[in-house]
Amino acid sequence: MRVDATGRFVALATLVVVSLLGSAYALGRSMVPGPTRQATGITASADDPSFADQPAQTGPGQGGAPPSSAGDPAAPTEAGQDGGTAQSPESGGDGLFGARVTTGTAQVALTFDDGPDPQYTPQVLALLREYGVTATFCVVGENAQSHPDLIQAIVADGHTLCNHSWHHDELLGKRSTDVIRADLLRTNAAIRAAVPDAEIAYYRQPGGAWTYPVVSVAEELGLVPLHWTVDPSDWKAPGATRIVHDVSAEAQPGSIVLLHDAGGNRQGTVDALRSLLPDLAARFRLEALPTGTT
Repeated sequence: MRVDATGRFVALATLVVVSLLGSAYALGRSMVPGPTRQATGITASADDPSFADQPAQTGPGQGGAPPSSAGDPAAPTEAGQDGGTAQSPESGGDGLFGARVTTGTAQVALTFDDGPDPQYTPQVLALLREYGVTATFCVVGENAQSHPDLIQAIVADGHTLCNHSWHHDELLGKRSTDVIRADLLRTNAAIRAAVPDAEIAYYRQPGGAWTYPVVSVAEELGLVPLHWTVDPSDWKAPGATRIVHDVSAEAQPGSIVLLHDAGGNRQGTVDALRSLLPDLAARFRLEALPTGTT
């Protein structure tokens, strides 16, 4: 078949037009967004650079960090903890195994653990006396036996006594009930050797390592298991400034504040009290935990 020049020109022009239309169509397809990986259920990979800027999923079951326990009064905060969530029906408490974690009133209670200590306890007592504040002292049996004069001074100033085990045994709650009972009775006896009619209303388990057996024995002996609400970790000796900041920021009506007057260098705690006592006294009613109540 013979094709003249005009026919060849028409065929060539048609080919060019078709080619241009095909390129335009391809270009248009490339500019239309396709389905995302999220829409198709494909999860971003850590080594996929195209998803490097996407926020990580942290909801339940997605590998995110669990909710913080900060500010949860039932959460144990010292070393050696072995707490749980079951509650003892006898205690009426609201913390670990029924241990008390709040005062139950608008008052704020300062508590001092691990004493008495001949260097720091007298300084703490002097500051409390200066500001007219009473507190609760959780004393260790062997220290009470070694410093009966300090037990007498604590009672004379109107502070409340709390049994804190004989030798600050953080594993006491894991021992047999006979061993637990003997430990608590021995500590009570050391306290009463100094003050025969001393009222001992509370028991605080070292390290906050509460178990059902230790709570049960404490209640059997008429002692209220005592935990805490605010813990500035002064037992780590972080310095007065940090202690003041943490206690002042976290304290609220009903708080039980955990502090230490023994068990290490407690000068930071003593120095912190010089600022904390006037600050807290201006904001709350500071009183020792009551005796003779549950």
